[in-house]
This record gives sequence, C-alpha cells and structure tokens, in this order.
Amino acid sequence: MWEGLEQLLKVKLEVCADLSHSSLLFFGVGPGVASPDEGVVEDLPLIDEKAVEQLTEGLISHYLPDLQRSKSALQELTQNQVVLLETLEQEISKFKECNSILDIDALFSEAKHYHNKLVNIRNEMMMLHEKTSKLKKRALKLQQKRQKEELEREQQREKELEREKQLTAKPARRT
Repeated sequence: MWEGLEQLLKVKLEVCADLSHSSLLFFGVGPGVASPDEGVVEDLPLIDEKAVEQLTEGLISHYLPDLQRSKSALQELTQNQVVLLETLEQEISKFKECNSILDIDALFSEAKHYHNKLVNIRNEMMMLHEKTSKLKKRALKLQQKRQKEELEREQQREKELEREKQLTAKPARRT
C-alpha cells in the first residue's frame, strides 16, 4: 500500500516539476528558451532525479506519520466495529429469545384457557352424572311404585273375583 502511495507521489512531483518548468519556458525564463519571435520551445531539460527523490522523501516523511496514525486509527475503528457487530448480534439473539418467551407466554395463557374449559366440562359432566343418577333413582322408585300399585290392583281384582265367587249362588245340596 505504501509503495503505491510513494509511486503516486513521485509521479505527481514529476508532473508538478514539468508544469513549473513548462510555465517558466512559456514566459521566456530559463535556459534554452527560443526567441519569442519563433514561438518554438526547445526540448525540456531532464529533471534532476536526486531532487525528485529528496522531494519525494520529504513529502513522504511529512505525511507518513499522519498516514500511519490514520492507519492505526482505522484499524482500531475496524476492531471496534467488529466488537460492536458481535454485541449487536448478541442483542438480536436476546430479542429473538424475548419473542420466543412471548410465544411461550401466549401458549401458557392458551393452555390455561383450555384447562379452564376442561374444568368447566368436567364440572358439567359431574352435574349431569348426578342428575342422571337422581333420575334413575326416581325412575326406579316410580317403577317400584307402579309395580306395587299393579300388584295391589291385581290383589284387589282377585279379592273381588273371590268375593264374586262367594256371592254367586251355589246350588244347594240335597240331603
């Protein structure tokens, strides 16, 4: 990364040097300037490599500490972002757990509702069982009473028949 930055700075310095040299030549200052009448610019002289190297090193030494501090700050920021992302994931999982707890609460309330319904049905069945038991006892009593009444009627009829037989005239016996 730093090598690419260094090369970029070298290229920019070369371009700046070329522009400044060109502008000097344009205004007729510097060695090798053609007469203004001709309007022709001679070939550009070679740029001093040592000066470019020194300018590059100076520029790099000037900006490199700031860039290194920025790099370390960015690394720290990236680490903090990773920690923050992990924390957010944990919080999201907690919210999901809360939602599942709410679902569980809803299930428990629904279970309680159905339990109450079952208790009511059980009570109703017990009440119906008691009523049917009472009705069976009453039916048994009524049946026994009816049988007793029929028996009494039958006995009454037999008594009446017996009485009729006794009341019927009997032929007298001759002696």
